Amino acid sequence: MSTETVSDFLLKRLSEWNVRRIFGYAGDGINDIMGALDRAGDRFDFIQTRHEEMAAFMACGHAKFTGEVGVCLATSGPGAIHLLNGLYDAKKDHRPVVAIVGQQARGSLGGDYQQEVDLAALYKDVANEYVHMATTPAQVRHLIDRCMRIAIADRTVTALIIPNDLQTQPAVETPPHAHGTVHSGVGYPRPLTQPYEDDLKRAAAVLNEGKRVGILVGAGALNATDEVMEVADKLGAGVAKALLGRAALPDDLPYVTGSIGLLGTNPSWEMMSNCDTLLMIGSAFPYSEFLPEEGQARGVQIDIDGRMLSMRYPMEVNLIGDSAATLRALLPYLEYKTDRSWREELEKSVAQWWEMLEERAMASANPVNPQRVFWELSPKLPDNSILIADSGSSANWFARDLKLRRGMQATVSGGLATMGCGVPYAISAKLAHPERAVIAMVGDGAMQMNGNSELVTIAKYWQRWSDPRLVVLVLNNQDLNQVTWEMRVQVGDPKYTGSQDLPDFPYAEYAELIGLKGIKVDEPEALAGAWDRALNADRPVVLEVKTDPDVPPIPPHIKREQAKAYMSALIHGDPDSLGIIKASFKQFAREIVPKVRKH
Repeated sequence: MSTETVSDFLLKRLSEWNVRRIFGYAGDGINDIMGALDRAGDRFDFIQTRHEEMAAFMACGHAKFTGEVGVCLATSGPGAIHLLNGLYDAKKDHRPVVAIVGQQARGSLGGDYQQEVDLAALYKDVANEYVHMATTPAQVRHLIDRCMRIAIADRTVTALIIPNDLQTQPAVETPPHAHGTVHSGVGYPRPLTQPYEDDLKRAAAVLNEGKRVGILVGAGALNATDEVMEVADKLGAGVAKALLGRAALPDDLPYVTGSIGLLGTNPSWEMMSNCDTLLMIGSAFPYSEFLPEEGQARGVQIDIDGRMLSMRYPMEVNLIGDSAATLRALLPYLEYKTDRSWREELEKSVAQWWEMLEERAMASANPVNPQRVFWELSPKLPDNSILIADSGSSANWFARDLKLRRGMQATVSGGLATMGCGVPYAISAKLAHPERAVIAMVGDGAMQMNGNSELVTIAKYWQRWSDPRLVVLVLNNQDLNQVTWEMRVQVGDPKYTGSQDLPDFPYAEYAELIGLKGIKVDEPEALAGAWDRALNADRPVVLEVKTDPDVPPIPPHIKREQAKAYMSALIHGDPDSLGIIKASFKQFAREIVPKVRKH
């Protein structure tokens, strides 16, 4: 007679779905699942995080950096609640994640029992495609099969709730062959999805007629680098990148205009302001003010999810399909544009932009210009490195000042733009690719929120990595800098020190205390050497840089309303007004906002 419990079978079924790593934190709502993990031996790599939210972030990161399903595990009540932010991060960025959470005993439900939370209702939004609670052992097989299959098929979050008393019940591997039972199987063969030929011809007609084609790529183009390059070459187009598509094309291509949006570049702004045709590939970039004005450009969009089509710009032709497959099918219908004047204009703008960025980065600051931190890193980036930017001002400089090369991976929290993702993303990246260098770029706000805690997780696991290079860059400016600037520029309020000033913390010294390497920089001339030491260390490194919070994250296009709000903040007594004026003058010393040219 088998002694296998529901928990044992749950893990066995997950292993049949090729799940090998689970991120989580223990609690009495999942005690038997933890026991089953112990019994499973080396079939699973259980990663103990400091907090359940970090487990969900790591599951999302695992999905981003591997293409596999990320799995996280939490106890009932508070543990399940803690997962939510990381799960929403996965949902908003369309990454497959399965959350497995405990629940109180079935007989107690409805009795206002301790830690009893209606988890099915709580998870109904974040796991809206599939969330169910198991009530009998015979359900577990099809519940986990459906969680996995739907997460993969819909690139979304699904959830399985397992009461603690059910976990210890004898497993039912094969439900009885009877009415009212479900007999599911394992596996999901990804389909090849591409449009019909007639739709491809219509799209090609629009693109062939365009004289000034602009391309925008997002996360959906990450596996279509060659195809995007070939299309851009035929069309004589420039290519802008949404943040989640930062690694879709390398920045050493002269026609890549860089990031788009508030954190974007002047060349991307110019291209969108002047193009007569827009090709959007695998992107749900949300900010319409940085796209062409409605009616200015004809549009073609490619997306694997038909629900995302014509949502950001009214497209003339919509194509549902995998980006790489669709572009390969489209290419034979595209005509090579012999007039390269549009491309040449864009390339000239890109070259000038990189020169101007260097000037900005090298401007003096008090004490260190944050742009220079990234500029100094850029040529030192190891081949095939993985780059992560947390939400905050660090994302500004990540978006603009780093030159990514082919083979690198890079990500942010895109749709949710949540703080605190940087360090857990980096851990999941390093666990998935222990042979690659990983660099997380994090502000001091995010480090104090949860990054410092997850340094403990790095200390726990780093010695298993074949290459120990994991660098956590901390921009220590004692300011919630991104929000401070948003307050100034968006609503015209001066900095509110009660909410924006952060306490100082010895990040580098703390790293040393827990067995990592700490490097602290408070003068710009030391940056290059500090990066060399960090990227050649024999263990993970916290590189703490004292940066100037008054250096403005200048948008690619300054609206009159933003300029008025900015001046209002200064006039109404911003405590840092003198430093802001000095830093802004240095950044604007050269004319940096190109005029929009009308054709």
